[in-house]
Amino acid sequence: MALAVAGRRSGGRSGLFRRRLVIFATVGTQLPFPRLVDALSRAAERHRLDIVAQTADASCSAPHIRHQAFFAPAEFADLATMASVIVGHAGIGTIITAQTRSKPVILYPRRAALGEHRNDHQMATARALAGIEGIYVAMDDQELENYLVRTDLVPACMSETCQRRDQLVDRLKSFIHEQR
Repeated sequence: MALAVAGRRSGGRSGLFRRRLVIFATVGTQLPFPRLVDALSRAAERHRLDIVAQTADASCSAPHIRHQAFFAPAEFADLATMASVIVGHAGIGTIITAQTRSKPVILYPRRAALGEHRNDHQMATARALAGIEGIYVAMDDQELENYLVRTDLVPACMSETCQRRDQLVDRLKSFIHEQR
């Protein structure tokens, strides 16, 4: 079910935008990540999830998700903005993409022991970020699937944005309390 994004609808957007995008996954632009893509495809089949993925692999076979090797920067940005959840390797670009768009991000780090990268810097990044609001770390397929089906994931956001949101919530609570 690979994507054909050459045919555009009016307004210039590709066929990806026919439905509301639920999950956008990216493996980055340097290396394919078949373990992540396969896990996403299996979860999509089991739970009927709507997933679009950038796979960095023109020969990718993931029958239950919509995918292509690479998206143009503007289309990548649109997909990330439309998504309700972003999933990716533990690359800093993925994390910043989620934070700047206030999207929950599920990290699934590459492992050097499996030949997915030259060292375990993504494992170290994932461990360092585990527990930060809006950043969810899945170390295996089951954890990934569990996060994918949750409906209570909160957005990752830049600390200043989170602080402003919290201040607004506090002010609204105070206002509501004063009106009683």
